[in-house]
Amino acid sequence: MTPAPGAGAAAGRPPAIKASARRVVAHVRSLVRLERELARAELERKGQSMGAGAGLAVAALVFALFALGFGLAAVAAALALVVDWWLALLIVLGMLLVLVVALGFASQALLREGTPFRPEQAIEEARRTRQALRGADGE
Repeated sequence: MTPAPGAGAAAGRPPAIKASARRVVAHVRSLVRLERELARAELERKGQSMGAGAGLAVAALVFALFALGFGLAAVAAALALVVDWWLALLIVLGMLLVLVVALGFASQALLREGTPFRPEQAIEEARRTRQALRGADGE
């Protein structure tokens, strides 16, 4: 009985080639693991930024409700009594509105920083790695 063509080829390989192949496989596995870690870290960073932006947006909404309450109280005070204390309520209203605007701009900046929600650095690194491996195959 004759062995099938190429059946003895793997058994006849020098140990150095087998060791090199094992190292290449280990390096590829390590590279894939590192790129996965990079993607996870990038998504965590963007998620934190979006979470902070959403938190500031909620804070802006809460202060907007307070501003509305103070505005209505000022209007009621102005209509009921024409005295100086309603002016203080209007000043508080103005301060709350300034706070709402500042929080709104801050949340908008943080939400923009977190979009698009994909690991761009990891994708770029994977693309470069593929190009480098394809370039090494062609040599």
